[in-house]
Amino acid sequence: MPPAEAARTPSPAAATSRPPVRGLVLGVLAVAVAGLGLVLPSFWLFLATGAVISAVTALSVGIVYGRAGMISLCQLSFAAIGAFVVAGLNTQGILVLPLQILLGGLVAVPFGLLIGLPALRLRGVNLAIVTLGFASAVDVVLGLNAFPGADSGEYVTRPALLAGDPAYFAFCWAVFVALALGLAWLSRRRAGLAWDAVRRSERATAALGLSVPGTKLWAFGLSAFVAGVGGGLLIGQLLTVSRANFEPVFSLMAFALGVMLATQYWEGALVAGVAMALVPEILRRTGLPQDLTSLLFALGAVEALFRGTGGLAARLRLVAAHRRARDLPAGLPPLPATQQSRPRVTSAPGGPVLELSNLSVRYGQVAALLEVNLRVERGTVAALIGPNGAGKSTLIDAVTGFKGYMGTVALGGRSIDAVSAHGRARLGLRRSFQQDRTIADLSVEQYLRLLSGHDLGRAELLEALHFLGGPHPERPMDSVDVGTRRLVEVAGLLAARPQIVLLDEPGAGLDEAESLRFAARLREVPAVFGCAVLLVEHDMALVAAACSQVTVLDFGQVIASGECAEVLGSPQVVRAYLGGEDAA
Repeated sequence: MPPAEAARTPSPAAATSRPPVRGLVLGVLAVAVAGLGLVLPSFWLFLATGAVISAVTALSVGIVYGRAGMISLCQLSFAAIGAFVVAGLNTQGILVLPLQILLGGLVAVPFGLLIGLPALRLRGVNLAIVTLGFASAVDVVLGLNAFPGADSGEYVTRPALLAGDPAYFAFCWAVFVALALGLAWLSRRRAGLAWDAVRRSERATAALGLSVPGTKLWAFGLSAFVAGVGGGLLIGQLLTVSRANFEPVFSLMAFALGVMLATQYWEGALVAGVAMALVPEILRRTGLPQDLTSLLFALGAVEALFRGTGGLAARLRLVAAHRRARDLPAGLPPLPATQQSRPRVTSAPGGPVLELSNLSVRYGQVAALLEVNLRVERGTVAALIGPNGAGKSTLIDAVTGFKGYMGTVALGGRSIDAVSAHGRARLGLRRSFQQDRTIADLSVEQYLRLLSGHDLGRAELLEALHFLGGPHPERPMDSVDVGTRRLVEVAGLLAARPQIVLLDEPGAGLDEAESLRFAARLREVPAVFGCAVLLVEHDMALVAAACSQVTVLDFGQVIASGECAEVLGSPQVVRAYLGGEDAA
């Protein structure tokens, strides 16, 4: 290793010591904050408790908007449901307060799923109107039905351990820390990464084998639970609440803070909670109208949207990620010895893995594809070529379930015509997209784990990156050039070990030398990963170097199919694709 590269490579001891040190620092910080309740004056302790409870609600906004990219203007309505349940159980003496709060969060989940249903069809301002309408409806219901115990003057009682304000502050802080840690853990798993995928592209999400409706409902349901817990904590602090604590305007303010501060991250949620508690108090002390609070938060949200960087916490994390990336080694970490000596995969011999029979796609009277027959054998790398507008991308969309068609598509000898797009991906039919659909705010490792569709071990992850010469797994995706992003995308698809992978112009952004290296790797895919490849590509050098079989489309019809050299030399193909016989 050259001296300069060796200096940039962190030692194994340093690499393994950083996470425990970071965890220790955060643990000490959490304990220190919990101890604030013992030293703060009563008024400031009250504000601090309110800030932590508001931070819990901010986390719920971060789930549905910051992660999944859906607008929800009714988070305080879910909090009201949680508070209503706590009030009802507490006045009846059923369970203790912590369990009442937990149950309040669970009761809010069905309402979150119910409000999530319109998100399956609606987006943007239309979804915002629906959620705001729900918030208004809840406000009307609360106006007609007081919280249990409010009319009779009964207050919520805390258990002896939480009776004092310092103890209750510590309890609220512990709940916030537990929720923040749980959401951080989830954001590194496929179930949480799916939210980022939905925010980026619903089509790409389905192509990964993820249910888009299920992912959206999961986000709304979990955000309702977190908000319901926040409502339970609030009534536990105030001991009694009214509809005024959960007015729709507070949901709007929570959403504005979520946009401005990126409350999908714990630090953004905490700053949002502090802002909700302190800004009105600062305005009161300076003699300014407290209505300015909403205006300030709205201006902050507009500024964040104008910048397009995802909020304060997201910007800070991105800067930190790029700083860490500068210290990463230029190459990849070495493969474990066991992975280097692992035997190659042997594909099941014989028979087609993908077979299309009389596949047709029409747009009114125009036939984009007309009775296309195509067969890709197991263990082969085949190509689909043709001039622009020939129907190649339409064919991929139809085969993978994104476009309606006539005819039959069979995968592994089984018809999949009635299977959804995400169902086809789960059966082992995976694809890439012509446009860049990578998720910029994930690391290379996170993106690979999302694409792979299973619990990808470190050794398996490195094998996929080494195979295509990808970047370091800890590098942010937005710091990687477009050509390398395409390689990372292909590596993730191969790590899923599907039956067949359909690659739509993966060589875009690669120079000539990189393209030829990529072709050499594609030839080895069936032996290394056990899957066939159907390559859609305009680079004829890449096609000739990588593929054994070629099918040519022109005006939606197959004009040639067979061995690569024979098809590429066909006069009919030369005329249709390369512009004339002289081009041969």
